[in-house]
Amino acid sequence: MAISNTRPLVGIIKQLQQPILIKRFFNHRLSLEHKLIQSTCRNFAEKELKPVANHLDKTAVFPKQKIQQLGKMGYLAMGTHPDYDGMGLDSLAIAIAVEELSRGCASTGVIVSIHNCLFANLINKRGTTEQKLKYLKPFAKTTLGCFALSEPNAGTNVADLATTARQDGDYWIINGSKSWVSSAHEGEAIIVFANTDKSLNHKGITAFIVDRNTPGVILGLKENLMGIRALTSCNVTFEVVRVHKENVLGDIGEGFKIAMKQLDQARIGIAAQALGIAQAALECAVHYSLHKTAFEKPIAHLSSVQNRLSEMAISLDAARLLVWRAALEYDAGARSSKYTSMGKVSASRCANFVADNCIQIMGGMGLATEFPAERHYRDARVTKIYGGVTDIQKTVIAQELIKEYQKKS
Repeated sequence: MAISNTRPLVGIIKQLQQPILIKRFFNHRLSLEHKLIQSTCRNFAEKELKPVANHLDKTAVFPKQKIQQLGKMGYLAMGTHPDYDGMGLDSLAIAIAVEELSRGCASTGVIVSIHNCLFANLINKRGTTEQKLKYLKPFAKTTLGCFALSEPNAGTNVADLATTARQDGDYWIINGSKSWVSSAHEGEAIIVFANTDKSLNHKGITAFIVDRNTPGVILGLKENLMGIRALTSCNVTFEVVRVHKENVLGDIGEGFKIAMKQLDQARIGIAAQALGIAQAALECAVHYSLHKTAFEKPIAHLSSVQNRLSEMAISLDAARLLVWRAALEYDAGARSSKYTSMGKVSASRCANFVADNCIQIMGGMGLATEFPAERHYRDARVTKIYGGVTDIQKTVIAQELIKEYQKKS
């Protein structure tokens, strides 16, 4: 593979780290509060995340300092009620914040997303007053929480959990293993889903809040990931872990329902992360095409490049509309699974499409690690997997669509 005339372009790298103003189609539709969140997170991404994103990716170091900064700004408790030191924001605000943060660093964006959507917001909605005082207030600023649902042999089929919990007086004893638990090495508490009655299938699953330092909680080695490398993810094993009955989240046997409802919001967060990656890749491609010359003019003037840029922009704005609609539908309290799945499918597909075209526009330089394009490409790939693989999301969309038509007929 011949890559020619690459070194003179390395000077563009610093320029790629500078903000580029690409007009957003529907900024005028946002409330003042949403615009303020967008502006604040965009500035944070520009000043705090972009300069260190490549280093975090290469070293696979958890962005502890940046997460602490965001926590002090309130972004670890976006959906948490103000009574528990939260901001009390809606899902659209969370989506906007996660997109802007992911535009600077996809790993940081998804850490914020997972903590808010799968831990804090769940306890905020379903926790008792005592649970909120213990696991929301202290977690609103600098402490992270985790969500443990997937298992080595139970990913897509959540109802087939092998982790069990049996009651022993005032305690529940949990045994089993969970996989892909994000921020487990940094978090202080884990929401764990376990089978309390296997004979009831999915109706026998219950959610528990487990302190990470509880005896019997064993953290596995951190996975060496292809993308979002600053996010830590590992297996967590539970060996005779005793959890007091006060740490049951929701009702006994309600765990599956709780998980499915919360994953709807989690998909909005993952979709928003995908939007941020796509936005960053689009800006990278536009900026590069304005500085790289061919035939004595910037390649941005070539019709082939313009066609790619236009398709990238169309895909991004269309996906953003779907994600924002999903957030609004979710907060409206209606059955939102179809819309959250649509948003995630569209945004993850967009992120991969835009990142791929960014590299194609940049040619050989798109493969160079000095530029962010190849990082965006790697970061985008996982958005089709976690939070529910694309294949399953399409099934959900189809099933919901069929139900709607059956009701009408």
